[in-house]
Amino acid sequence: MPGVNDPAGAVERGDFVTALQRGLDVLQTFSRANPVLTLTKVAELTGLSRGTARRLLHTLAQLGYVRQDGREFRLTARVLNIGYAYLSALDLVELSRDEMESLGQTTGESCSIAVLDGTDVVYVARAPSTRIMSTALGLGSRLPAHATSLGHVLLAGLVTPDLDTHLAAAHLEPFTSHTVTDGAALRTELARVRTQGWALIDQELEVGVRSIAAPLRNRTGCTVAAMNVSAPASRVTLDTMRRELLPPLLAAAERISEMLAKQM
Repeated sequence: MPGVNDPAGAVERGDFVTALQRGLDVLQTFSRANPVLTLTKVAELTGLSRGTARRLLHTLAQLGYVRQDGREFRLTARVLNIGYAYLSALDLVELSRDEMESLGQTTGESCSIAVLDGTDVVYVARAPSTRIMSTALGLGSRLPAHATSLGHVLLAGLVTPDLDTHLAAAHLEPFTSHTVTDGAALRTELARVRTQGWALIDQELEVGVRSIAAPLRNRTGCTVAAMNVSAPASRVTLDTMRRELLPPLLAAAERISEMLAKQM
């Protein structure tokens, strides 16, 4: 009943169910850095009381989303159902599959598609290179938008009010000495990306990795996703990125955008 405490100690206010929010917060405490957590750690990371964290964890365990081993909790494969439900409903993943594979074969490099979620980009499709890369990425991986070519394309596609909101919320962390951490400088770079229609990142997220990205647009011309090609800086120069990787990337992005225009 509205206004009555639920078993997790949360209160349903109007159309917002706090218990659901807290349950999702608990799920999101698990990550590559924290694959296994104790009750105490979950409570600490979420800011919840131990009692509330315990009830949420045991509820998630009964539903099959987490597994308990003694004092430790970890996610189960069932959480993938949530992500795959999103991907299966995302037309661009299916529409772009052949183009991504073809682009990967043409360039010999890894290709990815991502969407913007808050201050991060989230990978929704990926065709990894057969060559070894130090950055291990998969579907659902999140990276900071300000330090990635995918992010620069997606940010450049935002209208000014939305970009202002994003930059106000973003922490422009310096991942390498190349990372742009000044808001004014980032705006200048995004304006250039918007004008030229693509973004090139030189080791801003990780030393030794370069990437180049292009927008994927719907029928109204709005950028709904971005696709990139990444390569090791030790093997691929900036000139090579522009001269050899950019043309097939732009061509593939244009073909995907044409397909999206018929669907979205």
